[in-house]
Amino acid sequence: MSSLDRRLLRELWRLKAQILAIALVIASGTALLIMALTTIEALEETTAAYYERTRFANVFSQTKRAPEYLSRDIAEIPGVRLAETRITEGAILDMPGFPEPVVAQLISLPERGPELLNALVIRSGRLADKNRPDEVVVSEPFAEAHRLKPGGSFEAVLRGRKRTLHVVGTALSPEFVYAIAPGGLMPDDERYGILWMGQDALAAAFDLKASFNSVTLSLLPGADERDVIRRLDNLLAPFGGAGAYGRADQTSNWFLESEIAQQRNMSRIMPTIFLAVAAFLTNMVMARLIETERREIGLLKAFGYGNWAIGWHYAKMVLVIGTIGILIGSLVGAWLGHWNTELYTKFYRFPFLLYRPGPASFVIAGAISLGAALAGSLAAVRRAVRLPPAEAMLPPSPPIYRRTWASRSALATALDEPSRMVLRRIIRWPARAFLASLGLAMSIAVLIMALQWVDAIDSLAETVFERGQHQDATVAFNDLQPIDTVGDFGGLPGVLTAEPYRYASARISQGHLAERQGIIGVPHGAILSPVFDVERGRIEVPPGGLMVSRKLAELLDVKAGDTVAVELLEGRQVRLNLPVAQIFETYLGTPAYMDMAALNRIAGDGRVVSGLHIRVDAASRATLLARLKDIPNIAAVLFRQAAIDTFYKTMGETIFIFIGFFVAFSMTLSVGVTYNSIRIALSERARELATLRVLGFSRWEISYILLGEVGILTWVAIPLGAAIGYGLAWYMTSAFETELYRVPLVLRDATYGKAALIALAATLVCAAIVRRRLDRLDLIAVLKTRE
Repeated sequence: MSSLDRRLLRELWRLKAQILAIALVIASGTALLIMALTTIEALEETTAAYYERTRFANVFSQTKRAPEYLSRDIAEIPGVRLAETRITEGAILDMPGFPEPVVAQLISLPERGPELLNALVIRSGRLADKNRPDEVVVSEPFAEAHRLKPGGSFEAVLRGRKRTLHVVGTALSPEFVYAIAPGGLMPDDERYGILWMGQDALAAAFDLKASFNSVTLSLLPGADERDVIRRLDNLLAPFGGAGAYGRADQTSNWFLESEIAQQRNMSRIMPTIFLAVAAFLTNMVMARLIETERREIGLLKAFGYGNWAIGWHYAKMVLVIGTIGILIGSLVGAWLGHWNTELYTKFYRFPFLLYRPGPASFVIAGAISLGAALAGSLAAVRRAVRLPPAEAMLPPSPPIYRRTWASRSALATALDEPSRMVLRRIIRWPARAFLASLGLAMSIAVLIMALQWVDAIDSLAETVFERGQHQDATVAFNDLQPIDTVGDFGGLPGVLTAEPYRYASARISQGHLAERQGIIGVPHGAILSPVFDVERGRIEVPPGGLMVSRKLAELLDVKAGDTVAVELLEGRQVRLNLPVAQIFETYLGTPAYMDMAALNRIAGDGRVVSGLHIRVDAASRATLLARLKDIPNIAAVLFRQAAIDTFYKTMGETIFIFIGFFVAFSMTLSVGVTYNSIRIALSERARELATLRVLGFSRWEISYILLGEVGILTWVAIPLGAAIGYGLAWYMTSAFETELYRVPLVLRDATYGKAALIALAATLVCAAIVRRRLDRLDLIAVLKTRE
């Protein structure tokens, strides 16, 4: 071992606490990066394996009623490998011990042989027997929510007839990794389930003998998906086809891919912030260390050590710090990645988990972390190797002091001597003080960025569910119903107000840009569920034209006044051009609205409705729920309060947990910055403080001189950190904007206060630790001249 290596070990041991603090900051960034990268890798590998094993379809389409013989023509479409027709229908279930009506989607199973596509993974029991028409297989999440097992039973309303269905098995399907009810925002396994039963039994219940209303296709490698969809739409159009779509637009897969995209965003943003602060910390420590070791560097050069040897000596110190951080971060990141993936396999229902992180994620994270640490120390190391021996062995040139207006002010004369020392040091080295405050401000900013998600989620829920919606429940029908249905429902017990709406599946396009997006028809003067802009509030629907959300306008590259092509994917499948009347802002989805009467007029369906929004008298709620379970033609019943509860439950299982992680990492960052700032100040001022101690200053006075500076810098850092935190929060909300949702930029005063209090607590803890070292200061050793 060379002399420089032995010296390196001594320095590492002497600075162990500071090195550990920096290493933990590096470890935080490394862990976040590894967690994100390994989660993405595991989700993609698990999804690909699941889809392949279960033959998940590439193209999906719905129709009203198509003859079974049409399946031969569909299978002969160029590029189609397999085609499977089936029946899918909605039903209302009456679950034992559950007061609300439950929505279910019924899907047929082939009568002969296994499923060609979207094969079920049986979790318990068996498939339904074709000779027993009342047997069903239920989705595992739904079974768990209602404690259903093979042998259980419940009642269901199928086309107005109540039947008792018997559970013979539970299963998972690649088609419902993310099972969300029509019109819902998030999975609600208590109120929405998937049921599979024999095709003949389902055809008899819904009068679809020798017919189908759903088809799924798998494609040959290299097949043109758009051409297949076009040909399939042409075949199904005479039979009420609702427009085919690819796997990318399939609801479950779309949500899953959106989550993977969010993980990619996080892998770029969060670790970058932590590693940037780690680079700043490394530079701060190395710059101060090299400044205090000028004489040693000069002696080393005088003894023949070259610039490369000295530069490599300090670079090795940075490499050791970085390596410690990477090792800790790799262990924590691997554990977090596995835990995070397991969380997703519960939220997105997979039957198995493939968490086999390869070395690439760890190599990438390690290289980026080491690069950040070395980049942070580069300037300091460069200054060390450039010092000439003669200059380095001399003490730094003393600064030129002069009396300034600040020292002659009334405030300065009113302060005691220790306070003037504190202020004098800050004023004489403003750049150094600003950099120290900037480091503390960054830790506050990251805390604000993490905590603002709580504010954003609360604001999103308040805007969507409280300000934008005023109904208690939404009832959706299987088929379009006449407008008189509003009056019929208004007469039900407990219904205070009923307001209709119309929904029409459509494809909206502008030039080469196209989006499959339903159009919601809203009646004039809608109150229960109006068009709501997050800034302007309730907006009245114009009598003609479309109102589109800002995100949809961006996807189509249109602005107010432009014309878009609209193709209705139901009924007569009308095609026409409509003007964009208004653009509004919403936090969820990419909705498009129009006047309900105008939508009915262009669709040519007469005065019809797709469903109703209703207000319910709480005293008669139980009676109304019982009646809703028996009414035919109801496809779904969605309760606003249930949606709010599900929203917060889902957030609690996912987002709030990640917020907790980020807050913990942010506190690590805060402690790392604060502790290093105080320790560096002690290293620089140890001789000065010891001299003051010998001259008669008490321990509390020299503690005040040392820690008072840090206290002032912390108070300065709070407003600076608040400003930087706002900028980071804005960047995060912009980067995480997707078609699924937009996170509002909301920062409440309490969030700033929490971040400031956490930063102050970290400062106090670190100050207490350094204060103990100050009490044990060896005055004789410190005052000795180092030769």
